[in-house]
Amino acid sequence: MNQEFPVTPRSRVRRMHNRASHAWADVHAVLDAAPLCHVGYVIDGEPYVTPTIHWREGNRLFWHGSSASRFLRQIEGQRVCLTVSLMDGYVLARSAYNHSVNYRSAMVFGRAQRITDAQASAAALRAMVDSLFPGRWDTLRPMTAQEAKASTVVWMDIEEASVKDRTGPPGDPEDAHVPVWAGVLPMHTALAAAEAAPDMPEDLPLPPELGALIASGRLRGA
Repeated sequence: MNQEFPVTPRSRVRRMHNRASHAWADVHAVLDAAPLCHVGYVIDGEPYVTPTIHWREGNRLFWHGSSASRFLRQIEGQRVCLTVSLMDGYVLARSAYNHSVNYRSAMVFGRAQRITDAQASAAALRAMVDSLFPGRWDTLRPMTAQEAKASTVVWMDIEEASVKDRTGPPGDPEDAHVPVWAGVLPMHTALAAAEAAPDMPEDLPLPPELGALIASGRLRGA
């Protein structure tokens, strides 16, 4: 089985292509590490980009929003471009031109589809919660019919995708080696200590699964 997405004029990386990849594993790694995505599409001839939480099952991506959203009501069958990006550090060089950032980014293309079956939608929402916080869904108050009706889940199969990243120190040319500090200021997006809701009973401790998730440094449970 081919483990790379097809390279097309739309997905081919033209600048710094040596930093790019179309491999499934590389695309999945960036998508799974990012806590937020941006979905771009055209509605009524106008471009829109909306931020949302996403989750992945194989080469299928899901996101959700309000059923009252005019965007989600019109997105069915539309071509979309979904992007994620992670900043890993500022790169300080000895010349202004060579300053940069260490980063990971993914751009994926597909066609959006809404889940209209109530049971399938509930299963997808459960998958979202449990992908972020393993085992949490079964501990919660069951979702009401009104809440289910108010939520729309959208999915797309990844048809084309590319990732691009930069790592390492600055790349100054020899003639830029002046006596000024150069290097990397690392940047990390991570979970911090939990903050209980103001009305939380003092004798109700943080679930060990959440404590382990915070300690692991991961942003996603799966």
